[in-house]
Amino acid sequence: PAYSDAAAAVETLSKLNVPYVSAHVTEFQSLDKWEASDQGLMPIEATVMVAIPELDGATGSIVFGGRPGDDQESRRMTVHKERVATLVSRIAKLVALRKKAKAERKIAIPIFNFPPNAGNTGTAAFLSVFESLLATLKKMKAEGYTVDLPDSVEDLKTKITEGNASEYGTLANVHDTISCDDHVRNQPNLNEIENHWGPAPGKDNTDGRELFILGHQFGNVLVMVQPGFGYEGDPMRLLFEKGFAPTHAFAASYRYLKDCFRADALLHFGTHGALEFMPGKQCGMSEACWPDRLIGDMPNFYFYASNNPSEATIAKRRSAATMISYLTPSVTQAGLYKGLAELKASLDRLRKLEPGNDAEYQDILDLVKVHAEQLDLLDGLETLSDDALVNAIRTSVIEMEYELIPHGLHVAGQPMSEEERMEMLTLIASSEDGENIKPSLIEAIVKGKKPIIATDDSVELVDKLVDANRHLSDNRELDGILAALDGQYIKPTPSGDLLRSPDLLPTGRNIHGFDPFQIPSQFAVTDGARQAARVLERHLETDGKLPESIALVLWGTDNLKSEGGPIAQALALIGARPRRDSYGRVAGAELISLSDLKRPRIDVIMTLSGIFRDLLPLQAKILAEASYLAAVADEPLEQNYIRKHALAHAEKEKCELEEAAYRVFSNAEGAYGSNVNYLISSSAWSAEDEIADTYTSRKCFAISRKGKTEKRPELLDGVLGQVDMAYQNLDSIELGVTTIDHYFDTLGGISKAIKKAKGKEISVYISDQTQGEGKVRTLGEQVNLETRTRSLNPKWFEGMLKHGSEGVRHLESQVTNTMGWSATTGQVSPWVYKKLSETYVLDEDMRKRLADLNPAASSRMVNRLIEASERHYWEPDVETLDALHNASEELEDRIEGIPSGEEI
Repeated sequence: PAYSDAAAAVETLSKLNVPYVSAHVTEFQSLDKWEASDQGLMPIEATVMVAIPELDGATGSIVFGGRPGDDQESRRMTVHKERVATLVSRIAKLVALRKKAKAERKIAIPIFNFPPNAGNTGTAAFLSVFESLLATLKKMKAEGYTVDLPDSVEDLKTKITEGNASEYGTLANVHDTISCDDHVRNQPNLNEIENHWGPAPGKDNTDGRELFILGHQFGNVLVMVQPGFGYEGDPMRLLFEKGFAPTHAFAASYRYLKDCFRADALLHFGTHGALEFMPGKQCGMSEACWPDRLIGDMPNFYFYASNNPSEATIAKRRSAATMISYLTPSVTQAGLYKGLAELKASLDRLRKLEPGNDAEYQDILDLVKVHAEQLDLLDGLETLSDDALVNAIRTSVIEMEYELIPHGLHVAGQPMSEEERMEMLTLIASSEDGENIKPSLIEAIVKGKKPIIATDDSVELVDKLVDANRHLSDNRELDGILAALDGQYIKPTPSGDLLRSPDLLPTGRNIHGFDPFQIPSQFAVTDGARQAARVLERHLETDGKLPESIALVLWGTDNLKSEGGPIAQALALIGARPRRDSYGRVAGAELISLSDLKRPRIDVIMTLSGIFRDLLPLQAKILAEASYLAAVADEPLEQNYIRKHALAHAEKEKCELEEAAYRVFSNAEGAYGSNVNYLISSSAWSAEDEIADTYTSRKCFAISRKGKTEKRPELLDGVLGQVDMAYQNLDSIELGVTTIDHYFDTLGGISKAIKKAKGKEISVYISDQTQGEGKVRTLGEQVNLETRTRSLNPKWFEGMLKHGSEGVRHLESQVTNTMGWSATTGQVSPWVYKKLSETYVLDEDMRKRLADLNPAASSRMVNRLIEASERHYWEPDVETLDALHNASEELEDRIEGIPSGEEI
């Protein structure tokens, strides 16, 4: 497979039109070692036997044999009886699915609910879940499935999230129950669950006698609300556990789908749930792995965001899922609103004044200063001259006006409007260096007319725009879902951001991974050096000297979408580059000479997401090798900070230099995340050190140049104490640092750990590469920008509120994630909370509107603003604080069904 022609393979497999299952043996290790390993398949095995076939559309990878052991008598290849039985059973289920009449098929659709409460039921990245779910049910019914259609989106949502919930005291409708006795008798691996969560039936989704299956059945389609992770109410568990087991309720729900509902297939709906992140091997599941246990032999399909290759690959490999991609929302320029528009008008008047109009100039300048002060734009600019001040304000306003933001949420199968396609094609052209493409040409493409191509237009780019327009105006995602449920072959597709990778169209296809031997690419190496130089320049401007040590957060998604750009940045900072073999494949690292580097080697502490560790083990080894080579290089210490710090640590701790040079850290094998996000969202932490300790306890596993993982908390604390600055890349227009909690979980978490180790705050930066050549901002500047262009921007929040309760949940997430940055870095300006309060809570009409759409999320938003005040992230006046408390009480009463004073 490593030398196959993917395009030819897809053509052949499309003609066969049957699922392509990746079944393989353990080529480079014995079955005994594979079974005992937390990692599972070795990097070379995962690459050749899993990643490369995925380019052809393979899915459901599974080990079925290998050598039993390493001794001479066990070197004959043999089957693994349990894995073969599982493989056979899965294939039989796929065959049965193809043969079964649509009207008789029973389909289970898990939707997600995290954190688990009524305001969050039906969560998914960029997707309007209930609108999409109704569209899917309608399509299924039209194709012959037995579906009892709800009357509307609101009816669908009510049946699932409310129903009989009040009778049972649950957070969603109770579809069915499982008695505790039944659970104890029939739940495999019960002892493991009880070791984590106590005696059955536990505390989650139960009344102490029965376990509740949440959701609602629509004919032969059961929409099931997936239970939460189980940490709620016990956040300190996050501090100590390497991994976890599913709760009684979680395990019971999936057993119910298989044994009671007897689902012919599962359709996990939206990015993403908890199942694929349950404990188990990184790749090459065994019967001891929880994702494999929970899925069993049920055919598993997954409706997944097209811009998330890394987590999609985890879901594919760990839960035997075939992916069906969906579009992210359309993108638009943020524009200006309210006071910002007035400020720009004043700046324009100032620029147009004729020389000599000193009095009028001063009047307008004073007006500009007043507007800027009202908008909290003068922080850090107080000492500038008038001319410099005006230029700084103008630059800030222009940046906000042209910042790209997502507009609303995507609805499955819904095409983009002409207006949206005009903007998207324009942005695609710009990202392809097609600034010369005339608006009239794009308008012709959108309206279906024959475009008139000028001599300086790229024919290839015009063809790409025509293809993109065709797919954006004729969305086939629902066809992809139905084809998957028919047991057909789902064609593979690359993944990434639409503006940079329009070849991910059409959506509704099977997201594939990547060729690990080509990361980082030659382009990424060149661009990574440029971006690393920008980071150093920004820090030099702020601190007046180069940093000796940098903490860099590396994610899988950012690297897969950019061909390894952040990896290349890390290598460039160290003064290294990839070493390639005679086939051009990445094979290791080599140093760049100091004479070519023309600056000292920076000591880079790299913390990898668990997903990066799983998907890019070769690259983790290369980064570790680069650090080692720098540490042992015979170079002056003032020109090699890695060697300087490693020698000092080796002498202090009396350890080998190689150990002192470990610079690549991640989770324990089989574990994901720092859990800082869960700790903060639970509001259960009291001392700041709890956040730092949670981070280091989860991320202290050093990865060596041989790919071995070793727990080294004392080393992590030591190297973090040397760090001068921390940064992370921002690579997606759809995602901002206040959009999802993963950013403050990783960059925020390590910043807090550095403060504890170092004893003081450090500079924290975001390297934003979403537009143009990229820009490095402080964390505070990035939060300010996103607050103004998203959270406070009517264009953004009205786009969200079109989608009802799900839109409110996204608004609440912005507030919670903003507070996460205050908790981890302290770099959120107080005005941010003041403006958020004024926009969403103190405005009576807006508060009532949010409460009508989603009272639970609205209540959390208000309480989060109060919590930010109690933790001294801002100090509202007495009147504002009273108004927040009154709003909180009003919303709490509403949730509990108590009428307001006006209604009594």
